[in-house]
Amino acid sequence: MSLPLPTSLSPSKVSTFTECALAFRFSAIDHLPEPASPATAKGTLVHRALERLFWHEPQGQRTLGVALQHLEAAKIEVLEDDEHRDLEMSDDEWAEFHAEAEVLVRQYFELEDPNSVNMIGTELRLEANLGGLRLRGIIDRLELDEDGELVVTDYKTGRAPGEFNEQRRLMGIHFYAFLCEQVLGRRPARIQLLHLREPVAITAVPSEQSIKALGTKTRAIWTAVERACLTESFKPKPSRLCDYCSFRAFCPAVGGDLSLVPRAEAEAELVVAV
Repeated sequence: MSLPLPTSLSPSKVSTFTECALAFRFSAIDHLPEPASPATAKGTLVHRALERLFWHEPQGQRTLGVALQHLEAAKIEVLEDDEHRDLEMSDDEWAEFHAEAEVLVRQYFELEDPNSVNMIGTELRLEANLGGLRLRGIIDRLELDEDGELVVTDYKTGRAPGEFNEQRRLMGIHFYAFLCEQVLGRRPARIQLLHLREPVAITAVPSEQSIKALGTKTRAIWTAVERACLTESFKPKPSRLCDYCSFRAFCPAVGGDLSLVPRAEAEAELVVAV
């Protein structure tokens, strides 16, 4: 009996599959829940604060002080929702959590002046077909540059990857270029990853060649996913990421029991986010 085959991919799921095929299965096929963590909550919080800054403040009024006010407002929205309300941290850990979130917002201002950004949308959900496969993604921010060309900005709140892993991470931004080209009819002039923790900005200019390479790579990954579903062979890839994995109880590579995974039922479509 084969495993049910998902019919859509996102940059995050492609990254998961290349990092650990078994983690991809747990998340994308078995739909095992991943409990909220301080790291993911912090990322959501900072994203929301920056989103509020651009939606509520016109150009010229996007100052650091105002951004920190939006960070405080975002705490109510994010940390009191159902997903994050049960986070368990000591008083010292909460203090560190809030301090680190503020540092991330402050360091965002070291990477760009938000008053120079002509924002046209945030948290944009786009989808397009690549052959029989549906690609989906969520764009953190879409804007127009001084020449009226599209620019995609993606915020990253975790540690910036090393050079080798960054090349794999850059594949995700070409997803965004493909989606913009298919949905909006225009290829972005550039796509930038703003790593707030360092802080460092990484910019890529999508081209016809890079879009074509994206298609070739995605089809190859999808073929591997299809084969793994057919044979029920999603192999773990032990690494330092295992220490942070939510699926350790089921992973044989770290002493877990794969037989404890609830059997997934086939679905018509899998919706996944960046």
